[in-house]
Amino acid sequence: MGLINQTAAQYYLGADGVWNSGDENYGDYQFVSIKDIINNFVIAYVGEDKIISKIKRTDVAFHAQRAIQEFSFDLLPSTKAYEIQVNPSLNMVLPQDYVNYVKVTWVDANGIERIVYPTRQTSNPSAILQDDAGEYLFDGTGAVMEGNPSETLKRFRAAPYDTQRDGLEALTDGDLYNLYRYGNRYGLTPENAQINGVFYIDQLNGIINFSSNLVDKIVTLKYISDGLGTDEEMKVHKFAEDAIYKYIAHAILATRANTPEYQINRYKRELRAAKRNAKLRLSNLKIAELAQVMRNQSKWIKH
Repeated sequence: MGLINQTAAQYYLGADGVWNSGDENYGDYQFVSIKDIINNFVIAYVGEDKIISKIKRTDVAFHAQRAIQEFSFDLLPSTKAYEIQVNPSLNMVLPQDYVNYVKVTWVDANGIERIVYPTRQTSNPSAILQDDAGEYLFDGTGAVMEGNPSETLKRFRAAPYDTQRDGLEALTDGDLYNLYRYGNRYGLTPENAQINGVFYIDQLNGIINFSSNLVDKIVTLKYISDGLGTDEEMKVHKFAEDAIYKYIAHAILATRANTPEYQINRYKRELRAAKRNAKLRLSNLKIAELAQVMRNQSKWIKH
């Protein structure tokens, strides 16, 4: 029996019968839901004369979620993108399901994304409040009082990020450093040799802080999610389906008492092979596209 259970009209028009209105699931056939993953695993791997004689469904569900989470970091297509306009506070709140960023860009008038690079030259430390004598201030519970934001962050937001080269001759070395031009004219430092602006992520507070030249600009954050944010996200590409089953089987056998070591090692090897195959399939290499890129090999690349 075929797996497609809807007509072409239902697929293209969706539940409301209106073309491209937002309720369609275009391209969804390439994925398998976590519910189907769990059901298929129980059918194929659990039962009498099978590798796992008995297992609770909740255990399978736990390991299936762990598999999606682990594979999302380097295997499954789990990259998301958010676009915002930078407010006068020069910050952006990290998304709810944020794990790590892929890149940060701002969009010019032509819709071209300009890469914004992270800076290692500032941070947002805890600002301890002091009196005129320099002694720390404490609240009613005896805890040290802290200011928010820190003076470092205030100065970072207030500092002009100069994008013009005119008039730099009159600046001191300290001015050049503060304008992120240090190394641009006196011994090039590649991480500073760009005019797109900079950002740094305050991991403790879950905030991205931007340099002053990015105010009111459209900024895009491309980031990695663990794939477990919502029920709709918990699905697996069919190219990686077998690797998920091998992960669950190995995880269950490895955490059970009295499981023969050779059996654990067998499924560990099968998991490694299945994961490698999934990576190759999901890499989506096209010979024609690769040949087009490799035509640049005749160019001299200077470092």
